[in-house]
Amino acid sequence: MKLRRLIPIFDNSVSTWALEARLLRWLTLIWLFVGLIMLFSASYPVADARHNDGLYYFKRQLMWVFVALIILNIIVNLPLRKILGISHWFVFLFLVLIFVTLIPGLGRKAFDASRWLALGPIPIQPSELIKPFLVLQSARLFGQWERITWRVRFTWLGIFGLVILGILAQPNLSTTALCGMTIWLIALAGGLPYKYLGGTAVGGILLAVLSISIKEYQRKRVMSFLNPWADATGDGYQLVQSLLAVGSGGTWGTGFGLSQQKLFYLPIQDTDFIFAVFSEEFGFAGGITLLVILGIFATLGLIIALKATNPVHRLVAIGVTILMVGQSFLHIGVTTGALPTTGLPLPMFSYGGNSMIASLLATGLLIRVARESNEAEVVPLRGEQSENRRKRRLFTKTKV
Repeated sequence: MKLRRLIPIFDNSVSTWALEARLLRWLTLIWLFVGLIMLFSASYPVADARHNDGLYYFKRQLMWVFVALIILNIIVNLPLRKILGISHWFVFLFLVLIFVTLIPGLGRKAFDASRWLALGPIPIQPSELIKPFLVLQSARLFGQWERITWRVRFTWLGIFGLVILGILAQPNLSTTALCGMTIWLIALAGGLPYKYLGGTAVGGILLAVLSISIKEYQRKRVMSFLNPWADATGDGYQLVQSLLAVGSGGTWGTGFGLSQQKLFYLPIQDTDFIFAVFSEEFGFAGGITLLVILGIFATLGLIIALKATNPVHRLVAIGVTILMVGQSFLHIGVTTGALPTTGLPLPMFSYGGNSMIASLLATGLLIRVARESNEAEVVPLRGEQSENRRKRRLFTKTKV
């Protein structure tokens, strides 16, 4: 692979890509560009207060974007069969790291949740990085369900269960729900019997109810979500401030950089509640524009899935679409009060290298599926090759 192709603007092979792949690439770059602009605005006050440098988070995000874009370009130029062939090793690696975060002294805590590991100055969040590989391995399992033994089926279903339980134990209910729903919907698209899917869905709901019953802070979040104004300065504070930001935006917004709620009223405004700042500064029009981007992304993902002839590739496309669009809708639902308050980043908007790498890696997989589905070369049979050569000789003699 040429080194120039690792940098997106120098990848001259783009002109040969399928139409869906090229459209998806440009849509991703637009989504990323808007997200960087929004992060600059949302993070400036808090970065200035904490580090005496308003660009502190923005500069680090640019570094992560550069790394993530290189990974994206590697993925879009690598055969999908090779990526699928090594995906299980990454699932094992991040599964182990998820449980390492639960060991006192090794896992880094934030907001009473142990979700990070420190690799020198670099924080690693295994539950975020495992998402695209869960999509790959789920597609690999459910796309070949009828051809594999029950031993293999139970082994991987057990591994998926351990991933879900490990993330839930951190605790991280939102990521648990997202991963569980993504795996379940890939299984649904793979054509698994409804009796298996129904039983799994019931088990997942019971597990969520049990977690909420045991964890007091999760229970308080659900209760405050139902009526945040009942305790506007306590458990409902974050949601109330988010709703004030969204409502203050009006039709066209207050203007770029002019959000008032980001000035230390709205907590975690550069990650879990960045859409609230976006809505305040760009208003209803900005929110609709982002929804249109998500709608186009989902449409392209569906077209790519329908064009894929390989069932595993089709499920990869469906899984990536569910992951990217689903996580975005969950984030928007939380910030607008449609869903209980949880910590879930908005892909390519929220600050964080782990989220950025996972998002662009997943998008790269979708682009790769589009390329392989539309650019397969038709290789003629040996007899057809001989016949074509004979016709060319006859044509040449006739012309002479």
